[in-house]
Amino acid sequence: MYPIKLQPVFKEIVWGGNRLKNDYGFKSDLNNIAEAWMLCARNDGDNVVINGEFEGKSFTELIKEHKEFLGSKGEKYEDFPLLIKFIDAKSDLSVQVHPDDEYAKKYENSYGKTEAWYILDCDEGAQLIYGFNKELTREEFKKSIEDNTFLDYVNKVDVKKGDVFFINAGTLHAIGGGILLAEVQQNCNTTYRVYDYGRLVDGKPRELHVEKALDVTDTVPPTRSGDPDGEKIALEGAVTQDLCSCEFFKMSTLNVDGTYTFDVNNESFVSLLVTKGEGTVECNGKLVDISSGNSIFIPANAGEAVLKGSFEVLVSTL
Repeated sequence: MYPIKLQPVFKEIVWGGNRLKNDYGFKSDLNNIAEAWMLCARNDGDNVVINGEFEGKSFTELIKEHKEFLGSKGEKYEDFPLLIKFIDAKSDLSVQVHPDDEYAKKYENSYGKTEAWYILDCDEGAQLIYGFNKELTREEFKKSIEDNTFLDYVNKVDVKKGDVFFINAGTLHAIGGGILLAEVQQNCNTTYRVYDYGRLVDGKPRELHVEKALDVTDTVPPTRSGDPDGEKIALEGAVTQDLCSCEFFKMSTLNVDGTYTFDVNNESFVSLLVTKGEGTVECNGKLVDISSGNSIFIPANAGEAVLKGSFEVLVSTL
């Protein structure tokens, strides 16, 4: 058990930009990097281990061989339960919604998708769509799509660096242009597009999924704000803050300045997504250099982990 460093998987999408190349030094021949999948074990995206004993293994292969790396909370999952990304939205994403587990298993043969966004940076005036600004019936929701008044009813939110948005399955949402964020989500890529601004790809509009969206969308205003769940807490060598938690994952930030030690117990693995700075992480005598843009997976029950340096990380666990 050691700090496992993962090679990202890059995705080019029509709305993507190049901040992930410029800010994090990611190398790719793609025209843009809309998404960098930093922790993934899927057919359409699979990290590769780039250090230590397991170097060269796909993350899927590693987890199949070492299911114990997930911890006791991960035992119930047939596949790796999370997908963690950087997302660079140069322009607006489609307005969309994701199904919950029950609907996804019935109609898509997949997990549902609850997710959360942590805003890393944004242009002045950047906004996102987060639910509705008033409660609608299903019929009113459908009519607004048909008569093109849909955007009159969405909840548009001004964003700033450090905001966190919990997107429960069934919540209408869209990342706006000029936003750079980290996303933690269930391991699902099922998306029902409701509206795409008339955008064309290869001369054709992207497919919408209105009927399924009508089935799963919770047509009420959101109950959460963009504030983190917890206050900042000063620890020896670091400052931590709980961002959000749910039955599928927990997210927090950790700003390390010096030496910080924590325990990785048998309940869950720990994902460290380095968002700024550089340093080291040591576990079981194995020392790994880390820097901005790195994704580190520490297996469950790894014991004491020591972080040294000056850097910021997004911490995710089950």
